[in-house]
Amino acid sequence: MKKEQIQNKENQNLKDENSEPSTDKEASERMEKKEEEEQLSPEDEIANLKDKVARTFAEMENQRRRFEKEKDEAFEYGGFSFARETLNLLDNLERSKQTLESDETIKDKDTLKKLIEHIDIINKDMISIFKKNNIEPIKAINEKLDPNLHQAMMEVEDDTKDQGTIVQEIQKGFMMKDRLLRPSLVAVSKKKAEEKHNNQKDKEIEEKQAKN
Repeated sequence: MKKEQIQNKENQNLKDENSEPSTDKEASERMEKKEEEEQLSPEDEIANLKDKVARTFAEMENQRRRFEKEKDEAFEYGGFSFARETLNLLDNLERSKQTLESDETIKDKDTLKKLIEHIDIINKDMISIFKKNNIEPIKAINEKLDPNLHQAMMEVEDDTKDQGTIVQEIQKGFMMKDRLLRPSLVAVSKKKAEEKHNNQKDKEIEEKQAKN
């Protein structure tokens, strides 16, 4: 009985070994058939090639446009940093003018008037040079505060102006074409009545909190 079991097992192993090549062959045939099915027709291959070429040309065109844009911006705004630094000269001229005008030792003297005239001439010449290079001062006085162009530094009570109207220019701002070179530093108006109302409201709140 035991001998028969061993013989049957050997026969089964031999059968399995003989069946393996057949299994591998079938798998190979299925793979080849699948590859044949996946092979594209000439028309499909041409369509794919056309699509790849079109995509390549589109990418090349996008790169060309980006390059042209960067080149134009470099040409138009190449002096942007230099122009912003040059504005310090205007600021220094304005400070010098204010210092001279507030000096009591030379106030109302012809020497002061001549100095101020020369400073104004230099200032106008610099503004003219800026304009030739598309650098323009930003309008501020009596304009409504625009956060894109102006930076409010303080509020001034003025019932004759609408709330948020610029009443003082602390530092002049400039644009270079459509780019902000630097914002205008300004003072804006606020209503006295509104301030009193707010103070009264704050007082009422404080009294209410004190009672509680």
